[in-house]
Amino acid sequence: MSVLLPTHPSSFSEFALHHAHHNPVSPHTPRMANRKRKADEDGFDENMSISPQASPAFTPRTIARPAKKARANEVTGRPLALPRLLETLDTDSLRSVLQTICERHPEIGSEVVASAPRPSVTAAVEVLSQYQDKLRDAFPFGGNPGSDYAYNRVKQQLTDLIDALTDFTPHYLPPNENTTNVSLTYLDNVTKVIHDLPEWDSQSHKHHKDNAYDEISRAWALVISEASKRGGGFQLHSGRWDQILQKHNEQSGGRMQVAVNALGSNLGWMGGMGSGDPSSIRNQLLNDTYGVSGSTLPVRVGFW
Repeated sequence: MSVLLPTHPSSFSEFALHHAHHNPVSPHTPRMANRKRKADEDGFDENMSISPQASPAFTPRTIARPAKKARANEVTGRPLALPRLLETLDTDSLRSVLQTICERHPEIGSEVVASAPRPSVTAAVEVLSQYQDKLRDAFPFGGNPGSDYAYNRVKQQLTDLIDALTDFTPHYLPPNENTTNVSLTYLDNVTKVIHDLPEWDSQSHKHHKDNAYDEISRAWALVISEASKRGGGFQLHSGRWDQILQKHNEQSGGRMQVAVNALGSNLGWMGGMGSGDPSSIRNQLLNDTYGVSGSTLPVRVGFW
């Protein structure tokens, strides 16, 4: 009895083996393909389940907890700092503080004197004007302003003004001040202040104004004497200071005669001082006609 062999494979495995045996493309067996596919799937699962902390693109950082708010300093009183304190001081208060410090420490006072700018005539006159205002305000309303009662009411303010005059004047005199015009400008303004001093009825109170005139007159004489040594005193004439002094003497009632005499003795060589004579040497010099004898062309003097 003959046995017929089947023409088709009897199992899937045999078909697979047969197919693999005759398939020239795939060099791998089905078992190797299954292993490869399983390995790929396992790798895919691992990639899908990987933790973010293991990722090379992830940099671990520590989340800072909010810092506890610093506790504010305890509220307590304290003195002002020096710059703020100085901002609150007015001129009078600052002057008082500075003066007290200078009196306690003389070396600081010397430093202030050396460092402070020279006071101008305008600044000095302004200070004197403030003393004048205080003197006027101290007078009683109504009544006789030259009476003893009025004198007693304003005596302190009067003394303060005269003391200020006495202290300021030497600063603007030679040799401390060598500019003649500056000295004369100060003296002119201060003499006007003295003119405004009250005239008292009592003879015992008149010495205040009389002494002030005497001191300022001698100050004028000093400046005139020094000016006459420089340039022959032409600056006195060019500024008409000789005429100004004459008017001051008239207003003072002749109490500035010492200054007028100094002007005459130091500049008398110019002749005709204070006169209106056009032929006087003084007027010829001022009018640029000195040396002219019948000629219409004046001979100029001074700087060419």
